Amino acid sequence: MIVEEREYLVRPGAAAEYARIWADLGRKPQTRILGNLLGFYTTEVGDLNTLVYLWAYESHEDRAKRRAELAADPDFARFRHQVRELLVRQSNRILTPAVPD
Repeated sequence: MIVEEREYLVRPGAAAEYARIWADLGRKPQTRILGNLLGFYTTEVGDLNTLVYLWAYESHEDRAKRRAELAADPDFARFRHQVRELLVRQSNRILTPAVPD
């Protein structure tokens, strides 16, 4: 298993708006296609106005297949269009288990 950490810095004060739009438009296509959402968080200390998703995948290949399907999804495109102006920066990391099962 791998975990993808996706971090989005939004304009000051825009985290609640982004989260609302995600709940209305983004959650359904993302969870339908990507599957295993481990969590969706906001920051309270440190870099404020940051939202973090944690997604679990079986493998790098599973992630690539699911991300490609999501990128082609028209429902997800509507969500991306709605939040694009709120974003300042985004980054992602792939996390692998530090200790085997």
